[in-house]
Amino acid sequence: MPIGPAYGALIAELGEAVDAHPKDLELYEAEAPPADWSLDMEVSGIDRLADEVGFDRFHLVGYSGGGAACLRYATVRADRLLSLAVMEPAFAGWGGMDPKERAHFERFGLIPTLPEADQLAAFQALQLAPGVPLPTPPPGSPPPWMAKRPAGIRAFLATFFASDLDHAALRRFERPVWFALGGRSHPDYYARMSSRLETILPDYRIEVFSDRHHFDPPHRIEPVRVAASLQSLWARAEDA
Repeated sequence: MPIGPAYGALIAELGEAVDAHPKDLELYEAEAPPADWSLDMEVSGIDRLADEVGFDRFHLVGYSGGGAACLRYATVRADRLLSLAVMEPAFAGWGGMDPKERAHFERFGLIPTLPEADQLAAFQALQLAPGVPLPTPPPGSPPPWMAKRPAGIRAFLATFFASDLDHAALRRFERPVWFALGGRSHPDYYARMSSRLETILPDYRIEVFSDRHHFDPPHRIEPVRVAASLQSLWARAEDA
């Protein structure tokens, strides 16, 4: 989802005292993903925006694919980060996956083999806990930005299956990290990932939003609570 509808309520709740600069993914800047797209392109985009607004160091927040980019950023630009907040990042590397998490994640590899009309529903189903219904599309025509998402999903999956995350660098990342977990998201994906990261990151806390899942995420549905959690994280970073 573009940054306006995705983060508008949260930024409004944080108020003018927070100098927030939301950013869309580089992946969706053009009509089609770059042929050589990778998470390093997102790292470069974060650096570029930070330089433009004059931030030497900053707090970084990301969700889903953006959360994966944030974790990648922490492995190569740790010196610029004051804290890191990730809300169900799409990828946290392969290292340390237990058999259930690996088996579940490998099912995503089948999505590009499906007819394009079926790919989004399969992608959504793998991220929801058993018994949680697929999101209902809003009435009317899909928003124009939705047309870019199937190709974007395939680009993400191609990168995830061809790369890894430097967990040794994450073990050296000593800034505070906060992970938002939806209680209705698939436990073999995000819950196992969050527990795995807990064994890697030195200063790490998980917060469970029991009524949320990946497609009604807390930063959109519960912005007041998320704003308070971010303020707590940033205060902890300042204390550190």
